[in-house]
Amino acid sequence: MSIETRIERSLTSQRVKAIKPSGIRKFFDLLAGMEGAISLGVGEPDFATPWHIREAAIFALEHGRTMYTSNAGSPELRHEIARYLSETHQLNYDWNGELLVTVGVSEALDLAARAILDPGDEVLLPDPCYVSYSSCVTLAGGVPVPVPTYEDQSFELNPNDVARCITPKTRAILLGYPANPTGAVMPADKLAEIAVLAQRHNLTVISDEIYNRLTYGVSVPSFASLPGMKERTILLNGVSKCYSMTGWRIGYAAGPREIIAGMTKIHQYTMLCASSMGQAAAIEALKNGEEDIQAMVDDYNRRRMVMVSGFNSLGLSCFEPRGAFYAFPSVKSTGLSSDEFAERLLKEEKVAAVPGTAFGEQGEGYLRCCYATSLPQIEEALERIKRFLSRL
Repeated sequence: MSIETRIERSLTSQRVKAIKPSGIRKFFDLLAGMEGAISLGVGEPDFATPWHIREAAIFALEHGRTMYTSNAGSPELRHEIARYLSETHQLNYDWNGELLVTVGVSEALDLAARAILDPGDEVLLPDPCYVSYSSCVTLAGGVPVPVPTYEDQSFELNPNDVARCITPKTRAILLGYPANPTGAVMPADKLAEIAVLAQRHNLTVISDEIYNRLTYGVSVPSFASLPGMKERTILLNGVSKCYSMTGWRIGYAAGPREIIAGMTKIHQYTMLCASSMGQAAAIEALKNGEEDIQAMVDDYNRRRMVMVSGFNSLGLSCFEPRGAFYAFPSVKSTGLSSDEFAERLLKEEKVAAVPGTAFGEQGEGYLRCCYATSLPQIEEALERIKRFLSRL
């Protein structure tokens, strides 16, 4: 290669160039430093991590447990994860070979994509969906294939639409239910139909179940618990959302031994292991955090009803979310695009919400609004949105 050619070559890879900056973070640059703003944007609980969980981390520090753990995670935490999955989803995983502790579900997703994809492999994913799904597939050399979902179908992934998108290059289906950004859940019968497709076409399913415990009046089965699915599912979960532990960055993956070994190999060369103090806190959460989950779900449910009712009363039709902590109101009636609505709302009324387009083409005409913020803040935000709408 000549010196001139080397100089002309970009400093970043084509894969990095192919992905866009996070639509969430890009938008929230506008929020930085804005006094009096109300944020309905960042997807994290406003509760502090329960005190008994924080104490477990403090105890670990006081006893000098500050070293590396096993690459796969401390044996005690993997035992607890195995017990938790057995009790909550009747799934039996060998802690020593079928479980991997990661730095949040985000790392687990990245590892899963890199472990199973070869260049050009296609991955089907719902549209709209969490912002990282498409980018992680691209960075792993794969090709994300969005499968549209629709408000009048409760944003559920239609198995017939999935079947139409399957090609000889399809390698996997990436699910994320309860869904970010819509709050949709999938009924068991549709999950079963997707399971049949996965078996028929020999596909791996990556199932992000980080919101699995945050549901309202419905229960959501783990995809791996469906007949024949444990052998072809990479289950992703963690303690961030349901125990209010986003900053601790503890996630995990459960799956077939060969895939978990591949993910662990990448993890060894990148993260080495998740933080030992965070793992100590996660053990306490899994052992003794059930009451905390229920208390938070009850509170989120009250906020959910206020937010959804509020949007509908303002003329912004809002699908009733059944899981996670997001509402996804439509702003189509205003004639503004998602981006225009969100930017003007922030600049004129200091209310931050994320344009639906950050989550895929099907998100046009919607906003993602997180109700994991206090009820008074939600009520004030609705008043400001009402004022904003009156001027349009």
